[in-house]
Amino acid sequence: MLRQARTFEDPVDFATPEEGAEIADDYGTVGLSLRRHPLAIIRPKLAEWGIKTSEELRVRAKDRQTVRASGIVTHRQRPGTANGVVFATLEDETGTVNIIVWPQVAEEQRTVLLGAKLLSVEGTWQSEKGVQSLVAAKLVDHTPLLGTLRTSSRDFR
Repeated sequence: MLRQARTFEDPVDFATPEEGAEIADDYGTVGLSLRRHPLAIIRPKLAEWGIKTSEELRVRAKDRQTVRASGIVTHRQRPGTANGVVFATLEDETGTVNIIVWPQVAEEQRTVLLGAKLLSVEGTWQSEKGVQSLVAAKLVDHTPLLGTLRTSSRDFR
């Protein structure tokens, strides 16, 4: 019956959203995306700055080498038994990087450490007995590169 009803509206042509907008919508709705990881989209810019993926670091970085990593902060921890050391986990499109922030660096760069959603870290790579981590010397808040992407981390209180 309704198939034969006349309509008086012009058809709407919805613009196709950009991939980044679709990923941001996914994160805003369910907290993840089945599309590409957000860092895959901005990887060319990060690579220009000498920032390696977590996989590149795991496979190629040498113990005590100065390296740069970047990722979405998923965890920040400051155990009471760690004498003020902060541990963070960064996630990129290839995996995660464990970050160690000594108390002096944590205090000097507190705002960036606690506020960044996309954190870039320059420091010394440690690889010992299969355990790999990045000891932070410099922290940079690259959150603006995420645009409207909403993320959250599990942080100490």
